[in-house]
Formats: sequence, structure tokens, C-alpha cells
Amino acid sequence: MFGSKDQSPPPDRGSAWALIHRLLTEQALGQWRRYAVAFGLMIVSAGATALGAYLIGDVINAAYVDKNLPGIITLAIVTAVIFTVKGMATYGHAVMLARIGNRIVADNQRRMFTSLIKQNVGFFSLRHSSEFLARLTTGAAAASQVINLLVTAIGRDLLSLIGLVTVMVIQDPVMSFFSFVVVPPAFLILRKMIRRIYKIAHNQFTGGTRILETMQETVQGIRIVKAFTLEDVMRNRLDENIAELERESNKWARVAHRASPLMEVLGGFAIAIALVYGGFRVIETGATPGQFFSFLAAFMLAYEPAKRLARLNIDLNTGLVGVRILFEIIDHPPTEPSDDDKPPLKLATARVEFKDVEFAYRTDETVLHGMSFVAEPGKVTALVGPSGGGKSTVLNLILRFYDVDSGSIVIDSQNIAEVSRESLRRQIAYVGQDVFLFHGTIRDNIAVGKPDASEDEIVAAAKAAHAHEFISGFPAGYDTAAGERGMQLSGGERQRIAIARALVKDAPIILLDEATASLDSESERLVQDAMAHLCQGRTTIVIAHRLHTITHSDRILVVEGGAVVESGRHDELLRKGGRYAAFYRLQIKDQEPREPIAAVASSG
Repeated sequence: MFGSKDQSPPPDRGSAWALIHRLLTEQALGQWRRYAVAFGLMIVSAGATALGAYLIGDVINAAYVDKNLPGIITLAIVTAVIFTVKGMATYGHAVMLARIGNRIVADNQRRMFTSLIKQNVGFFSLRHSSEFLARLTTGAAAASQVINLLVTAIGRDLLSLIGLVTVMVIQDPVMSFFSFVVVPPAFLILRKMIRRIYKIAHNQFTGGTRILETMQETVQGIRIVKAFTLEDVMRNRLDENIAELERESNKWARVAHRASPLMEVLGGFAIAIALVYGGFRVIETGATPGQFFSFLAAFMLAYEPAKRLARLNIDLNTGLVGVRILFEIIDHPPTEPSDDDKPPLKLATARVEFKDVEFAYRTDETVLHGMSFVAEPGKVTALVGPSGGGKSTVLNLILRFYDVDSGSIVIDSQNIAEVSRESLRRQIAYVGQDVFLFHGTIRDNIAVGKPDASEDEIVAAAKAAHAHEFISGFPAGYDTAAGERGMQLSGGERQRIAIARALVKDAPIILLDEATASLDSESERLVQDAMAHLCQGRTTIVIAHRLHTITHSDRILVVEGGAVVESGRHDELLRKGGRYAAFYRLQIKDQEPREPIAAVASSG
């Protein structure tokens, strides 16, 4: 397909902190009540952790210094209560954060889908559909992950660390100072990993998208894969995609987990220093063992939150890759912006007129050159001509998939650029050569033309489209599953379902794009008869390569080089002996009996 001229790159997303600020103000702020509850529970959990470490000293002193059994029992009960409260608080904030995360994921998926449907056809022609699937899942989840990571880093890890450090300072200020000597070198080393982590995470997303792309194309094109024995080709392509993703994932594992051995080594040295110094104080200065063990317990408990905080920047930058790819779609300016403020299209006779229309999909590649013609009300106007002449572009412009560069398209004296797209498209029924059916039942697909259609209306449309007979032959009837893209049905059956949904829409303007080009003779006869019902009394514009299907059209336009070069009825154009007559003679000649394929093959 073609690209769109109005494609514009998404705006720069800014720095990591700008992204974080946006996440907090746009998404987290709306959930502040739930976050406040979760934060309060984290405070309870952090306080319980610090209090537990502090009470260990009292337990040690009561057991080994004071020999106070009742005191030990009391402290044991208090400790059990503290850890019970901590467990309940931990469970509560985990559930609350999960619910908030689910809400944020759902909101982002809705926002991304809303942004996508505001884009025009050209926007999608430049991208593979698997890219949007990856952005929808990875990006939406990444936003929730980053916000929850920040909240847990502050509410769980930072508060726990503050509480435990407070216990350490109370028990032994000097030893606390030496324990923090390991922090500056840890952060200096971790800072160097951030840039590489971001690049690797981006490559992981790209690699994952390529795997989805190969998988989707294999499934959707399974007939071609089988017919051309492409199993090994597609398998090799998938193997390459998976191998590339595996390499990037291994790089990420090596870089991201370098923080763990670093913290382990530095933490080990800090603990060793604390043990020597603490033992010296107990033995030489008469300090109580409870004070030493309380400090050591607080230090050991502080190790995990300190390690998570040290990795916070790495984890944030990994998550922000997904946030960026999400915002690239959400922030993309609409290429088909809402125009509901424009007046609706009001039809009287449904007369369609092109007035000197110029259009180009790309700059300096004009497709239509001053196109002018009239499709009379209630008549059939056929467009014929060589491929690439601009016939399908005419239908695209009537549906306003794209807007004209100059000139105008007028329906009943109303410029379609000055009315709302929704009102325009509601007055048009479209049937294409490549019929797309949704994953649902046959009834659902017919009702696409009129979502509130009654059962009688659906059946009547199916009968008029010569579809009722084959539908009734299925065991489930109208509840038969159409399959992905309607692949459970034959080509002729899909076409008749498409005509039925156009019939049930009961639109005054009909657009038909090569609706019988890929059908056999019997299916073509049935579809042609169904189209006759569809077009009766409606303004119809039909594109056809099989000229015998449009010989009874009220007017035939020969479109070549983006302009109408001939027009008239079938017999008139044959008498002129121009381009239409040449096309018609060529098709008649192609349909003459030829030497059998077997004879040609044997002589060749």
C-alpha cells in the first residue's frame, strides 16, 4: 500500500525524569487514594521490620545477661504480633498495588487504542500489525511497572532502610558510619550501566516484535506457506529472530545483574568490619551482646532494600523503554482527527461528483490529475482501466480515508470535506475484493452493517445476498463461527456475507471494488445476482476488471493515468473504438479457447 503524506514523527519524549513526572501526574495522581492506602500499609510494614530488629537486642540481653524468662516470653509474643502485623500489611499493599497496576494497564490500553483509531489508513500501511500488539501489551504494562516500582522503592525499601538505619545508629553510631562507606562506590559503578541497559532493553522490544511478526504472518498466510513449502524458510526466520532476542536478553542479564555481585562483595566487607568492631566492643569495652546483635540484625535486614534501591535506576530505565513506545502511539497527532463538530451529510438524491480532484499519496507522485465525473443518483457508474490508474483511489477518497489535495468531491451539493466523516460513512456501503470478516459468528458479521439489526433483517439481507441457503446448511446456522478473517468460509461465501452486511446497512451509496474478481463462474453468478439486489435504486460506483460484469452499467468511465479518458455506455464505447474497445477486445481474445495446457507442456 501507499504511505500517507501527513505522517509526522512523534514529538521527543524527553528525559527519563520527564517521563517519570508525566507518569506520576497523568496516571498515578488519579489513583492517589489507593496509593495513599498502599503507602500507609508500607509504613506499617517498614516500622514492623525496624521494630523487630530493635527488639532482638532486648531478647538477647534478657536471655544471656538478665536470665529473665518471663521477659523473654513477653518479647517473643510481642515479636510474633509485630510480624503478624507486618505480614498483613505486606499482603494488603501488594494487593492494592496490583489492583492499581491493573487499572493503569487497562487505561493505557484504552488510550492507545483510542489513539490508533484516530489515525488514517496511511498510518497503518507503514507499519506491521504485530508492532501495535507489542506496544499494547509491553507499553501498557511498563507504565504500571514503573509507577509501582517508584512507590515500592519509596514506601517499602526507602522507609524500611530509614527505620533500620535508625536502629543501627541508636545501637552504635560509629559502626553505622563505617557501614555506609560502601554506598558511594556502588552508586558510581551502577551509573555507568544505565545507558547500555536502555539500548539493550530497546533491542529486546524490537526483537520481540519481529518474533510476533513472523508468527502472525505464518499463521495468517498458512495456505501460502504450505503451498510454496515455506515451512523451513519461516522456521529459519523465526529461529533467527529468537536467537537475536536471546542474545540481547543474555546481554541484559550480564549487565543488569552486575549490581548483585557488586553489592554482595561490598556488603560482605561491611559485615566483616561490623563483626570485628562489634566483637571488639563486646569483649573489650563491655558493651552488651544485645546491642551488637540488634545492630547486626538491622544491618542484615537493610541489605535487601539497599540493594533494590541501588538497582532502582537500572530497573526504571528498563521499564521506561516500554513507556516510551507506549507514548509514541498515544502522543502521535491524529492523522484522522475528530470532525464531529462539522455538520452531518444530508442526502436527497445521493448524486456524487468529482470536480478537478488532484491527489497524491506521496509528494511528487500524483495519482489523480484533475479527475472529474458524475455518478448519477440511483444509477450504476463503472470504473475500468489499467491497474495503477487511480480507480481504487477514487473509492478511498469518497470514503475519506484520505483527503484531496485540490478540487472537491460533492455529494448532493455538499463538499464531503466540510461534513463529518461519520455521517458520510454511514451513508455508504462498501464491498471489496478482499473481504474481511471479524472473528465471530456469521450473524455477528452481517450485523456489522447495522449493529441493532433484528433477526428478521439479518435473514432478509442474507436471502437477498443468496447467502441464506448455505448458512442454513451449517449445523449451527447463523451461529456458525466465521474463523479468523472468515477463513472458515469459501471466497464466494465470504463475498455474499459482505454483500449481506451491505444490504442490512441499507445505505443510499454503494461502493464495489472488484467484488467478483477472484470468484469462480458459479460463485460469480450468485454474487452478481446478489449485487443486483444491493444496487437497485442506489447510487453505485463499481470497479471492475472483468468487463462483462459491467456491460449493463448506466455509465462506464475509463480511468487511465489518474483521469477519465472515456465515458459512455458499453455499446457507445465499443462504437468509438477507443481505449474501452481495446480493453474489451483484449479480454474477449483472452477468453477464446486455447491449446490445452498439457499439449503446450508436451510440445515445450
